[in-house]
Amino acid sequence: MAERKAFLLRIDPQVLAALQRWADDELRSLNGQIEFVLRQAIVDAGRLPKKNTKP
Repeated sequence: MAERKAFLLRIDPQVLAALQRWADDELRSLNGQIEFVLRQAIVDAGRLPKKNTKP
């Protein structure tokens, strides 16, 4: 399993509440939902590094 790093996140209370509702709807934890949204944004922006694959 990949290493996880903890960090402090300051976030607007309304954004946090919306993320919590979204997480509840999708049966995810708030932390999992934040990571999901960030990962999708990174993929959509083409910023996720490609995995090294050897033929």
